[in-house]
Amino acid sequence: MLLFLSPSSYSSPLLSRANKTTSLHKLSVVLRPYCHLLSIMSINMQFHAFAGNPIKSKTPKATDPYSHNAALQTLKDYLLSNTRAPISPNFKVLPFRKGRPLAGLTGDSKSSLDWHLGWLSLPDCRDMLADSDAKLSEESLVYLGSSSEEDVVYWALDVSEDSKLVEQLGRMHFCFVELRTLMVATDWADPRAMGALAVAGHARALLEWHGMSRFCGSCGSKTIPKEAGRRMQCLNELCKKRIYPRVDPVVIMLVIDKERDRALLSRQSRFVPRMWSCLAGFMEPGESMEEAVRRETWEETGIDVGEVVYHSSQPWPVGPSSMPCQLMVGFFAFAKSLEINVDKEELEDAQWHSREDVKKALTFAEYEKAQRTAAAKVNRMCKGVEQGQNLASDFNTESGELAAMFIPGPFAIAHHLISTWVYQEAVGAESRLKPSSSSLSNL
Repeated sequence: MLLFLSPSSYSSPLLSRANKTTSLHKLSVVLRPYCHLLSIMSINMQFHAFAGNPIKSKTPKATDPYSHNAALQTLKDYLLSNTRAPISPNFKVLPFRKGRPLAGLTGDSKSSLDWHLGWLSLPDCRDMLADSDAKLSEESLVYLGSSSEEDVVYWALDVSEDSKLVEQLGRMHFCFVELRTLMVATDWADPRAMGALAVAGHARALLEWHGMSRFCGSCGSKTIPKEAGRRMQCLNELCKKRIYPRVDPVVIMLVIDKERDRALLSRQSRFVPRMWSCLAGFMEPGESMEEAVRRETWEETGIDVGEVVYHSSQPWPVGPSSMPCQLMVGFFAFAKSLEINVDKEELEDAQWHSREDVKKALTFAEYEKAQRTAAAKVNRMCKGVEQGQNLASDFNTESGELAAMFIPGPFAIAHHLISTWVYQEAVGAESRLKPSSSSLSNL
């Protein structure tokens, strides 16, 4: 199964974005030569997983009824009333418990990939939380975005304090599912499902950041949400520090040898068996992204890197709660040396792999097996059959001969870095990985 990111844009109005062409000078990579590869692809992805959020494509002006300011005022008025009368715009709430979004099933098949987010109407949410430890208030709800076409404003709510809701929602065939499991279970060719995954990722990142920002980092005083949860502010009158959501940038790079026919892949001890991936590391203060690529490669493998070429970026809200939204910034890095000296504290192993070996890892059916397994798991959980979840087991579904190695699935930017390099000869362009003056904006 071949999976690439397509340079085409979504056709749905809700999922569309402006298709601008921008110049990134010598850091960009041209994606257009891959258009004709669509005929050999089984899946066409327009965005990385967690990107392409359909309700966050643009911020409404303050006077717009769908803006966070106007929506917050409508929310305040509604919460002060005792009515169940419909309001406009309509408010939908996505509950989370311990970082897990509420999800339900649309299809009946055990292998169905057709899950959906468990949106609740505001009146239903208020009724459900009436006697709950998790309170519904203007400070507990976090604004996610809106859809003027559907006349809806979307909110997220952390209900982790009330365990009784799990059973109550379970009777409605809803369950709180680990975002990583939904990521694997998603139909990656379905723009609607990928849009829902992006919304859930954005919501989780904001709620986890709220949990980390309850106290001011400057004076230690308590903070309160402002602007419908888009920022926090210190309550200390002498401080009043404004705190905004943090993003932790991570460089992830496919290191390629001088002849362009081998790539450096690594293993960490936390990886599932047989999985290899790109090198990656957090940026440090005072360095550019290119410098971070060279430093991390040298520290972890002893390989000296020269030219660094930008590929694309991906939000990654499934890291630890202490870093609720990492931004993975992908690069090709061209090695000036070949001898590997692995830092065993960082990596379990690192090796040069030929293009043919990596191609076999890409085309093996590991991803479909993992997808079916994760989808069946979501199905069982929503029906109350299974409570726990183990992502590692998704990649160990024994079905026939196992590949000697495999790389992360198409939900990860590493997959697309590697597949771009593997199939560069399919378009007959040696310059495919070289810097260019233009790039398509949706990657």
